[in-house]
Amino acid sequence: MEFLFDPNLWIAFAMLTALEIVLGVDNIIFISILVGRLPPELRDKARRMGLGFAMLSRLMLLFSLSWVMGLKADLFEVLGQGISGRDLVLLGGGLFLLYKASHEIFVEVEAREQDHAPDTDPAVVKAAGARLFWGIIGQIAVIDIVFSLDSVITAVGMVDHLGVMIAAVIASVGVMLFAAKPIGEFVDRHPSVKVLALAFLVMVGMALTAEALDVHVPKGYIYAAMAFSLAVEALNIRSRAKRMALKAQAQQA
Repeated sequence: MEFLFDPNLWIAFAMLTALEIVLGVDNIIFISILVGRLPPELRDKARRMGLGFAMLSRLMLLFSLSWVMGLKADLFEVLGQGISGRDLVLLGGGLFLLYKASHEIFVEVEAREQDHAPDTDPAVVKAAGARLFWGIIGQIAVIDIVFSLDSVITAVGMVDHLGVMIAAVIASVGVMLFAAKPIGEFVDRHPSVKVLALAFLVMVGMALTAEALDVHVPKGYIYAAMAFSLAVEALNIRSRAKRMALKAQAQQA
């Protein structure tokens, strides 16, 4: 129990938890956007299951560190470029994220008016809802594995103590679980923010694909660009709200 009083471990825990939360931002956004397609009564359940998968996948990878680090060894070469198991996972995840985010942008911007009238048969509605729910959970589970792999490799590079890594992962998922609902509700209320979030996921997909090809793109650049875009959009939201308030006042007068 003496290690509990080691300040170095607590500093490492705080730093790793903060880093895991930052690395989990893209995961929260992905979950929030997919969950927004579900009926309101199923969204909390889907969020909990999605973040539960995120924590489970991270813990499983932490308990198989030798296998995870072995993924960095080259399996074969393409045009003189070594391809490892990690590269294949990142490439698959990056391409999946590019496809999914681009498809969601199309649905958000172009396809809304093309929706057909919903089926009113309760049995059909229930079956369709179940398929949608588990389809979304499956997509979340797939992308969780990709994000978890990068997160665990980062954790191994920062901390040597497995217990600190596990505690940091659990703490960070707890924070994300608390933040996921308000973030999801905010994104649902503002369609323009949803498109920005999807554009952010496109950039993350491109970064993962580039990382698989040994081209490192610092995520700080992506986060900075997204923070600037969100700051501009926050001003637009405030401006729209003021215009609507003035319009309401003019109508009442």
